[in-house]
Amino acid sequence: MNPLELARARPGEPFTVTLDGRPVAALPGQTVAAALWAAGVTAWRSTRGAGRPRGVFCGIGVCFDCLVTVNGRANQRACLVPAHPGGVIRTQEGTGRGDE
Repeated sequence: MNPLELARARPGEPFTVTLDGRPVAALPGQTVAAALWAAGVTAWRSTRGAGRPRGVFCGIGVCFDCLVTVNGRANQRACLVPAHPGGVIRTQEGTGRGDE
């Protein structure tokens, strides 16, 4: 059974954010990480040095695996940042400061 049906949840109207210029649907109350996961995106950062892909690891803001750039601000934890209509999300490489 669908969890939304179990909880009788009625989320608000979906809206769009972009990830590297691609539209991604999001729902009110979702974090950036939740919206990306729902869209099938599981990695949106690469590590400094080795360039290994990263996405959500802990999901509660303790680690830093899910870092993204949101509306021009680097190093935002996608699991904590709420998605907002028109949000511009960019994958992040290394430290996100352009000094890799």
